[in-house]
Amino acid sequence: MATSRVLPLDETLARQRQACAALGSTLYARLLDGIAADVAAGGVCAAVLVPHAGDSVNSMLPLRFLGAVHRLVLDGRAPALAAQYPSAGGSPGPDLVGAFLATVADLRPEVEARLAHGVQTNEVGRSAALVGGYAEVARRSGLPLRVLEVGASAGLNLRWDRFWYDTGASTLGDPASPVRFTGVWAPGGSGPPDLAVPGGITVAGREGCDRNPLDPTTEEGRRTLRSYLWPDQVARRARLDAALAVAARVPARVTRADVGDWLGDRLASPATGRATVVVHSIVWQYILPASRDRMREALRRRGAAAGPEAPLAWLRLEPAGPVADIRLTWWPGGGEEVLGTAGYHGDDVVWGAPAA
Repeated sequence: MATSRVLPLDETLARQRQACAALGSTLYARLLDGIAADVAAGGVCAAVLVPHAGDSVNSMLPLRFLGAVHRLVLDGRAPALAAQYPSAGGSPGPDLVGAFLATVADLRPEVEARLAHGVQTNEVGRSAALVGGYAEVARRSGLPLRVLEVGASAGLNLRWDRFWYDTGASTLGDPASPVRFTGVWAPGGSGPPDLAVPGGITVAGREGCDRNPLDPTTEEGRRTLRSYLWPDQVARRARLDAALAVAARVPARVTRADVGDWLGDRLASPATGRATVVVHSIVWQYILPASRDRMREALRRRGAAAGPEAPLAWLRLEPAGPVADIRLTWWPGGGEEVLGTAGYHGDDVVWGAPAA
């Protein structure tokens, strides 16, 4: 995971608690209160988490911990806690924290083993923030798109063109898709993005890379993805399940590789007759600094050689304070612009908003 500052464990837990509450997960906010109290008392959570107190804040230790326990719930290993988790058919009750602590104590070796895994959210909602950028690239280039996603996880967002988007002013995608976006573009900015591209948008190639890719066509891959969703966010779970149905019929290759090396290989030669789009969303914090440098160098080299027959775009949705910026860099030229802002899960997209 990318190096970054290290915060005291109590502050890391408090910050994640605040974020979960702000994003509508009262269940995780309650659990993080309980975890923080247990750590302060030297309980089982302290035994599990204190050895990781030196982890970078960007490694998302609280979400790794919560995801590890959620996976055991989904595996049927923690029935008492499952009764408290909506994702397993339960309902949070007054003993939520007690059931969580008992599960960690009972299954501590498995929880500790899963703490080594990185967070794999692969939030499909982020496609709604990025779709306007894809439309802009298609409009400028007039070419089919070659989409290269770094940090692609299970590659669900590589299938973005097989989803349905309706901004109220324009539409794009598959009208029969089970993944549907309406009402996610917030007032302000310049209004919703224009998705009506003359001639439509053709995705001529889609592939990605990840250090630990998941296969969304397997039960193991699907369950891992579900484990990192927050158990009380039913709408996100339904959207993930819909995206998994799309993935079952739309192939997209995700290679296990370092993102800098992989992108350097993919950009070594021009893709004449296509507009290449390098894309990522809420992944920059997880990329090692040396890999970031190799990514930038690969983009610079290919960008310097880009022309109208083989343009290059770098489209990303990455944190910029309380919201994320949607940024586009375009070659030839290398000009960078902020297209808008969005929530970290792709909601409340404000198109044309200034940088956060």
